[in-house]
Amino acid sequence: MSDTRTAMIVGGGIGGLVTALKLHRVGVSVRVFESVETIKALGVGINLLPHAVKVLTELGLDDELKKIGLPTAELMFVNKFGKKIWQEDRGLNAGYHWPQYSIHRGRLQMLLLKAVKERLGEDAVYTGHHLTSFSMFGNKVTAHFINKKTGEQAGTYSADTMIAADGIHSAVRKFYYPNEGEPKFSGRILWRGITESTPFLTGKSMIMAGYQDQKFVAYPVCPDAHEKGRSLVNWIAELKVDDGLVSRADWNREIDKGKFEPHFAGWDFGWLNVPQLIDETDAVYEFPMVDRDPVPRWTFGRVTLLGDAAHPMYPIGSNGASQAILDADALAHALVEQPHTEAALRAYEYARLEPTANIVRTNRQNGPEIVMQIVEDRAPEGFDKLDDVISYEDLEEIANKYKKLAGFDRETLNSK
Repeated sequence: MSDTRTAMIVGGGIGGLVTALKLHRVGVSVRVFESVETIKALGVGINLLPHAVKVLTELGLDDELKKIGLPTAELMFVNKFGKKIWQEDRGLNAGYHWPQYSIHRGRLQMLLLKAVKERLGEDAVYTGHHLTSFSMFGNKVTAHFINKKTGEQAGTYSADTMIAADGIHSAVRKFYYPNEGEPKFSGRILWRGITESTPFLTGKSMIMAGYQDQKFVAYPVCPDAHEKGRSLVNWIAELKVDDGLVSRADWNREIDKGKFEPHFAGWDFGWLNVPQLIDETDAVYEFPMVDRDPVPRWTFGRVTLLGDAAHPMYPIGSNGASQAILDADALAHALVEQPHTEAALRAYEYARLEPTANIVRTNRQNGPEIVMQIVEDRAPEGFDKLDDVISYEDLEEIANKYKKLAGFDRETLNSK
């Protein structure tokens, strides 16, 4: 790394903050620019897969992760009647060297923000800075920011490189792909909530029930609740809707549970009471399930895309945040290995563009969750013997194929 010494990261989400920590570790002077004035612990649950936890562990964050994340013990797919289709151990239980964590997104972001301020300095994070334009001249990128709330100028800054980690509505991506338009709507809506309840299954289980057009996902996210014999359960209800019934602009909107609750009224599996879980939730938020088509380039001179700005994908396979963390790791490695900035950014793109594009396309076909749709298609009224519907070998092959595609095949990862 001969000519990379400064970097601007646009976006203070998970991808941007991990990138800041990784680049700082390899000697880059980093500033993070975040549009909102105050970064708050917003959001619901996410999963961090072992390959992402490996990166965070290498950053020395493993002890802090243990305090806020619950190590996932198993994953189970069931049909709409609650009958098991596939079950597998996860994380340490599955023999990985690193756990899989179910974790509250906001708590993870606060952990990362605290680490950035401690290691890079309080003044390394600029809030209330919304990117309006940028330009490249010679070996510098210059960016202009406003305070979005007041409309006032927030400043102009320059660096050797700029990393756009500004999400699915990325201003930088829009600059390079001005005709891309809005994110692509899948025709499905997600309703999400967090409810304190009695534990189900192992108390560290992640379950997915139903099929493509009607699905329910649940997993606990709080180690403190687990220690007290309770579960803070993150859940997602998903339904197919008519395209005209939802505005794609609605995002993270609190809604009335009556909009979807009746569709899950009969989903009491004995070991998990879905209607009760929904009913006991105070606030429910609505998310249209969207992504974008893969693009041919992320890197333009000294500017590159990262995370959801580069490869927004359906929340299938527990992959969104994990892939952004892998981007950060790959970018840091490229900056160390390549002598010049532009070559490093191209190397980063080469390492990450096609693998993430493959995940985007596979998630559109339901990723590993396709087993639920196969069972629904073949046995819509349920089954007595799963072997009559799908073989164990086929189920195992689908699960293993996705792990390899997404980069967390156990043998490969453990050998690194």
